Formats: sequence, C-alpha cells, structure tokens
Amino acid sequence: MQTTGNPQAPKRPVNLTLSEANVEQARRFTRNLSATVDRLLADFVAQETAAREEKQRLYERVAEAWNAFETTHGSFADEHSTL
Repeated sequence: MQTTGNPQAPKRPVNLTLSEANVEQARRFTRNLSATVDRLLADFVAQETAAREEKQRLYERVAEAWNAFETTHGSFADEHSTL
C-alpha cells in the first residue's frame, strides 16, 4: 500500500507511550524511530481510509440493490399495511 506520508512535511512533537521492550528491539532495526513510526502511521491511515471507502461502496451497492428490488416487486410492508 502506498503511504501518504511526506518526509518533508512539517513535524510536531507528540507524546506516545510505547512498550520499552518494543522500542529497544526497534532501535536495532532503525536509527530514526520517529520516521519509522510516522511511516507506519501513514500506512495505517491509508489502510483505514481504503477500508472505510470500500465499506461505503458496499453500502451504496446494497442500497441500489434494495431500491431495484423495491421498484420491481414493491415494498414488503405494502401487503401488511393497516392503513
């Protein structure tokens, strides 16, 4: 997945509470923990955005299918109406 993070974007300090053991292990693999976390966060945001967009498309397809069904067959409630 392509990240949306921009290494040249303005930065600001934030407080994170991370497991000490994870930080120690991560430091063996990266010299710049902030950049690594920023990349991971950008990946997470991109994945969540894609998932929400896909869910919205699914809801739209369901609504279209339901509307098509109702246009063809009418509403289930019509035969049970007491009005």
